[in-house]
Amino acid sequence: MLCQTPQAPQTVPSSSPAQPPLTVDRDPVPSPDPDPATGASQQTPPESTGGTLSKGSGGKYTLRQDAYEVRLNATVLDGSGRSVLDLGKDAFHVYEDGVPQTITSFRHEDLPVSLGILIDSSGSMYDKRAAVNQASLDLVKLSNPQDEAFLVDFSFEPYIDQDFTSDTEKLRQGLSYIKSSGGTDLYDALVASADYLAKNAKNPKQVLLVVTDGEDNASSATLEDAIRRIQDLDGPTIYCVGLLFGSDTDKAEARHARRVLEALAEQTGGVAYFPKNLNQVDPIAAEVAQDIRTQYTIAYHSTKSPALGGYRQVHVDAKGKGYGKLQVRTRSGYFPHTDTPATGSE
Repeated sequence: MLCQTPQAPQTVPSSSPAQPPLTVDRDPVPSPDPDPATGASQQTPPESTGGTLSKGSGGKYTLRQDAYEVRLNATVLDGSGRSVLDLGKDAFHVYEDGVPQTITSFRHEDLPVSLGILIDSSGSMYDKRAAVNQASLDLVKLSNPQDEAFLVDFSFEPYIDQDFTSDTEKLRQGLSYIKSSGGTDLYDALVASADYLAKNAKNPKQVLLVVTDGEDNASSATLEDAIRRIQDLDGPTIYCVGLLFGSDTDKAEARHARRVLEALAEQTGGVAYFPKNLNQVDPIAAEVAQDIRTQYTIAYHSTKSPALGGYRQVHVDAKGKGYGKLQVRTRSGYFPHTDTPATGSE
C-alpha cells in the first residue's frame, strides 16, 4: 500500500493489498429465448466466438459476447532508432498468441496521461536528489497540460508525497518532503502505485516513471509478482532511469539492477535508461516526455474469451512505404481481468 506522508495532509493513501486475488471471469449467460422450431436456444460455443449466438422469436439473432478490449500504446522506431510518426492504421498488424486481431480503434495524437513519478529515497540517493527533482519537474512541464501526476518516494516503504495534480508547484513541494534514508522497496512501490493508478486515475493512458540507483532489498513482493500484478491490471507503461554509476557502486548489484529495470520496461512497453552521470538525467526526462506524447494508441477486441483466463502474448508489426524494417515497442502481453459483455443483433 502507499503510505501517507505526514507533511502532506491532502494525500489520499491507497489501501490496495500488494497482490489481490485475480478476478475470475464468469462464462456468458445463455439466451433464455428458445428457437420456435426446436424449442431450444441456438448457440455457438463461446470458445469459438467469444460469446453466445441465439435466435429470437422474431427471427433476429442476438450475440451475447464477452469481448475484451485491449488497449496498446505503441512507439515505432526505424532502423536508426528514430521515431516514425506518419503511419496510418493500415500500417499496423496486431497478433495475440499468434492469432491476427482486428484493430477497432486507432489514434495518433497527444492524449492526456495519468503519471506516477516514483523516486528512490534510499540513503545512497542523497547526493543525486537535486538533479532527480529538477528532471521530475521538467518532465511534467514538457508533458501535455491536461496530464495529471502523483509523486511517490520509496525506501523501506512507499509514501505518496503528492496526490494527482497538474500543478508543478505542488509537485515541487511534494519533492521537498522526500528524505533520503533506508533501503529500496522498488517492487512494493510499483505494485502499490499501479493499484493506485487503476483506482484513481482519470485518464486511460497511464505511465509510471521510476528513478533508482540500486536493486530492490526491502520488498515483500518479487519482480515476478510486480510484473504479474501490473499485467493483471492492464497496467501502466513503465519508464526506468537507473543511476547505476559511481565509484562506490557494486558492479554485480548494478548488473542485476540493470536487468530488473530492463525487464520492467520491456514487459510494459517502456524504456530503461542508464545515464553515465547526473548531467544526462534531465535530457532523459525530455526524451520520456516526447515518447509519451507521440505514441500511437491502438485497441482491439480479443478473439479469445476472457473467461478462458491465462496470459496472452501480444505482438505488433508495422510497415510503412519508404521505410525499412520497423520496430514497434509496446507491452508484451496481459492477463484479462474483467468481464466486458457487449450485445448486438443482426
